[in-house]
Amino acid sequence: MDKAEKSEFVASMNTEFQESGAVVVAHYTGLTVADMSTLRASMKEAGGTVKVAKNRLAKLALQGTDVEHISDLFQGQTLIAYSPDAVTAPKIAVEFAKINEKLVILGGAMGAINLDVNAVKSLAALPSLDELRGRLVGMISTPASRIAQVINAPAGQLARVFGAYGQKDEAA
Repeated sequence: MDKAEKSEFVASMNTEFQESGAVVVAHYTGLTVADMSTLRASMKEAGGTVKVAKNRLAKLALQGTDVEHISDLFQGQTLIAYSPDAVTAPKIAVEFAKINEKLVILGGAMGAINLDVNAVKSLAALPSLDELRGRLVGMISTPASRIAQVINAPAGQLARVFGAYGQKDEAA
Protein backbone atom coordinates (compact mmCIF):
# COMPACT_ATOMS: atom_id res chain seq x y z
CA MET A 1 0.00 0.00 0.00
CA ASP A 2 1.27 3.44 -0.80
CA LYS A 3 0.62 6.45 1.39
CA ALA A 4 -2.54 7.55 -0.46
CA GLU A 5 -4.08 4.07 -0.20
CA LYS A 6 -3.27 3.93 3.51
CA SER A 7 -4.86 7.31 4.21
CA GLU A 8 -7.93 6.32 2.19
CA PHE A 9 -8.17 3.03 4.11
CA VAL A 10 -7.86 4.82 7.46
CA ALA A 11 -10.57 7.32 6.47
CA SER A 12 -12.98 4.60 5.31
CA MET A 13 -12.37 2.50 8.44
CA ASN A 14 -12.91 5.58 10.61
CA THR A 15 -16.31 6.05 8.97
CA GLU A 16 -17.13 2.36 9.44
CA PHE A 17 -16.21 2.52 13.14
CA GLN A 18 -18.39 5.60 13.65
CA GLU A 19 -21.39 3.97 11.97
CA SER A 20 -21.06 0.51 13.53
CA GLY A 21 -23.24 -0.69 16.37
CA ALA A 22 -20.64 -3.15 17.64
CA VAL A 23 -17.02 -3.94 16.93
CA VAL A 24 -15.38 -7.27 17.79
CA VAL A 25 -11.60 -7.78 17.79
CA ALA A 26 -10.17 -11.30 17.55
CA HIS A 27 -6.95 -13.17 16.85
CA TYR A 28 -7.06 -15.31 13.75
CA THR A 29 -3.67 -17.06 13.87
CA GLY A 30 -3.89 -20.45 12.21
CA LEU A 31 -7.10 -19.90 10.26
CA THR A 32 -6.95 -21.13 6.70
CA VAL A 33 -8.04 -19.08 3.73
CA ALA A 34 -11.14 -21.26 3.45
CA ASP A 35 -11.99 -20.61 7.11
CA MET A 36 -11.59 -16.85 6.63
CA SER A 37 -13.76 -17.00 3.51
CA THR A 38 -16.44 -18.87 5.44
CA LEU A 39 -16.33 -16.31 8.25
CA ARG A 40 -16.49 -13.40 5.82
CA ALA A 41 -19.38 -14.97 3.89
CA SER A 42 -21.45 -15.69 7.00
CA MET A 43 -20.78 -12.20 8.35
CA LYS A 44 -21.70 -10.58 5.04
CA GLU A 45 -24.88 -12.65 4.79
CA ALA A 46 -25.93 -11.43 8.25
CA GLY A 47 -25.16 -7.80 7.39
CA GLY A 48 -21.73 -7.40 9.00
CA THR A 49 -18.16 -7.09 7.80
CA VAL A 50 -14.85 -8.77 8.66
CA LYS A 51 -11.58 -7.03 7.86
CA VAL A 52 -7.95 -7.78 8.50
CA ALA A 53 -5.92 -4.61 8.87
CA LYS A 54 -2.50 -3.64 10.06
CA ASN A 55 -2.71 -2.80 13.74
CA ARG A 56 -1.11 0.59 13.23
CA LEU A 57 -3.67 1.54 10.58
CA ALA A 58 -6.56 0.23 12.68
CA LYS A 59 -5.40 2.31 15.66
CA LEU A 60 -5.23 5.39 13.44
CA ALA A 61 -8.75 4.67 12.16
CA LEU A 62 -10.05 4.38 15.72
CA GLN A 63 -8.96 7.90 16.60
CA GLY A 64 -11.88 10.27 17.04
CA THR A 65 -14.52 7.52 17.28
CA ASP A 66 -16.56 6.24 20.21
CA VAL A 67 -14.71 2.91 20.04
CA GLU A 68 -11.23 4.45 20.35
CA HIS A 69 -10.81 2.83 23.78
CA ILE A 70 -10.27 -0.64 22.25
CA SER A 71 -7.01 0.31 20.54
CA ASP A 72 -5.02 -1.68 23.12
CA LEU A 73 -6.59 -4.91 21.76
CA PHE A 74 -4.71 -4.54 18.48
CA GLN A 75 -1.63 -6.67 19.13
CA GLY A 76 -0.63 -9.64 17.03
CA GLN A 77 -2.68 -10.95 14.13
CA THR A 78 -6.05 -9.32 14.65
CA LEU A 79 -9.20 -9.08 12.65
CA ILE A 80 -12.08 -6.68 13.06
CA ALA A 81 -15.73 -7.69 12.80
CA TYR A 82 -18.36 -4.98 12.84
CA SER A 83 -22.00 -4.46 11.95
CA PRO A 84 -24.54 -1.65 11.95
CA ASP A 85 -26.57 -3.29 14.70
CA ALA A 86 -25.12 -4.32 18.05
CA VAL A 87 -25.85 -8.05 17.83
CA THR A 88 -24.84 -9.31 14.38
CA ALA A 89 -21.03 -9.06 14.58
CA PRO A 90 -20.74 -10.59 18.08
CA LYS A 91 -23.24 -13.35 17.23
CA ILE A 92 -21.48 -14.47 14.04
CA ALA A 93 -18.00 -14.17 15.59
CA VAL A 94 -18.96 -16.21 18.68
CA GLU A 95 -20.74 -18.88 16.59
CA PHE A 96 -17.68 -19.18 14.34
CA ALA A 97 -15.32 -19.32 17.34
CA LYS A 98 -17.36 -22.24 18.73
CA ILE A 99 -16.72 -24.36 15.65
CA ASN A 100 -13.17 -23.13 15.03
CA GLU A 101 -11.01 -22.65 18.12
CA LYS A 102 -8.33 -20.81 16.14
CA LEU A 103 -10.50 -17.68 16.18
CA VAL A 104 -9.90 -16.20 19.63
CA ILE A 105 -12.15 -13.31 20.58
CA LEU A 106 -10.24 -10.63 22.48
CA GLY A 107 -13.05 -8.17 23.18
CA GLY A 108 -14.80 -5.32 21.50
CA ALA A 109 -16.90 -2.25 21.88
CA MET A 110 -20.47 -1.14 21.57
CA GLY A 111 -20.21 2.60 21.20
CA ALA A 112 -18.41 3.99 24.22
CA ILE A 113 -18.95 0.74 26.15
CA ASN A 114 -15.92 -1.53 26.40
CA LEU A 115 -16.71 -5.24 25.98
CA ASP A 116 -14.58 -8.04 27.34
CA VAL A 117 -14.85 -11.61 26.03
CA ASN A 118 -17.77 -12.50 28.33
CA ALA A 119 -19.67 -9.34 27.37
CA VAL A 120 -19.22 -10.16 23.68
CA LYS A 121 -20.59 -13.66 24.33
CA SER A 122 -23.53 -12.22 26.29
CA LEU A 123 -24.27 -9.79 23.48
CA ALA A 124 -24.16 -12.68 21.01
CA ALA A 125 -26.82 -14.52 23.03
CA LEU A 126 -29.35 -11.72 22.44
CA PRO A 127 -31.86 -12.12 19.61
CA SER A 128 -31.11 -10.27 16.39
CA LEU A 129 -33.07 -7.24 15.23
CA ASP A 130 -35.04 -9.35 12.73
CA GLU A 131 -35.95 -11.86 15.43
CA LEU A 132 -37.13 -9.05 17.71
CA ARG A 133 -39.21 -7.56 14.90
CA GLY A 134 -40.81 -10.94 14.26
CA ARG A 135 -41.66 -11.36 17.93
CA LEU A 136 -43.09 -7.84 18.10
CA VAL A 137 -45.27 -8.38 15.03
CA GLY A 138 -46.48 -11.66 16.52
CA MET A 139 -47.33 -10.00 19.83
CA ILE A 140 -49.18 -7.17 18.08
CA SER A 141 -51.10 -9.37 15.63
CA THR A 142 -52.26 -11.89 18.25
CA PRO A 143 -54.53 -9.46 20.16
CA ALA A 144 -55.87 -8.06 16.88
CA SER A 145 -56.85 -11.52 15.62
CA ARG A 146 -58.47 -12.31 18.95
CA ILE A 147 -60.48 -9.08 18.81
CA ALA A 148 -61.64 -10.00 15.30
CA GLN A 149 -62.70 -13.45 16.54
CA VAL A 150 -64.67 -11.97 19.45
CA ILE A 151 -66.40 -9.44 17.20
CA ASN A 152 -67.27 -12.05 14.59
CA ALA A 153 -68.39 -14.70 17.10
CA PRO A 154 -71.85 -13.16 17.93
CA ALA A 155 -72.65 -12.75 14.23
CA GLY A 156 -71.71 -16.37 13.61
CA GLN A 157 -73.84 -17.52 16.52
CA LEU A 158 -76.81 -15.49 15.26
CA ALA A 159 -76.41 -17.01 11.81
CA ARG A 160 -76.44 -20.50 13.31
CA VAL A 161 -79.55 -19.73 15.37
CA PHE A 162 -81.36 -18.32 12.31
CA GLY A 163 -80.23 -21.34 10.32
CA ALA A 164 -81.59 -23.69 12.99
CA TYR A 165 -84.97 -21.89 13.05
CA GLY A 166 -85.09 -22.03 9.27
CA GLN A 167 -84.45 -25.77 9.26
CA LYS A 168 -87.07 -26.24 12.00
CA ASP A 169 -89.68 -24.32 9.99
CA GLU A 170 -88.90 -26.35 6.85
CA ALA A 171 -89.24 -29.60 8.75
CA ALA A 172 -92.65 -28.61 10.14
